[in-house]
Amino acid sequence: QVQLVESGGGLVQPGGSLGLSCRASGMIFRINAMAWYRQAPGKQRDLVAVISSGGTSNYADSVKGRVTISRDSAKNTVYLQMNSLKPEDTAVYYCNVDVQVTRSVLSTRQFWGQGTQVTVSS
Repeated sequence: QVQLVESGGGLVQPGGSLGLSCRASGMIFRINAMAWYRQAPGKQRDLVAVISSGGTSNYADSVKGRVTISRDSAKNTVYLQMNSLKPEDTAVYYCNVDVQVTRSVLSTRQFWGQGTQVTVSS
């Protein structure tokens, strides 16, 4: 029904910057919240940042001041700009999108991207 394609991961040195993007396509009536999660090896998947349809954003304490989430609603795309990266930011990053598939609010579902690896290392 809905496909999410992520891009932008890679290897970066500590203190560096990296940008991620995630584009949604398919059967979409309306996109509500868009978010980024991350999962480090052996750990649970945690919320990094979320942005509402109105543009209000919230961040995990661990990334506040270093990360910015934004969205382009016309392109059904969410972005994550990460600065001053630390080794502990190393993880697989997943986008998560809350999509109303049809005119009925009952059709609202959450979809996940395939994940993109971010490695912060010298």
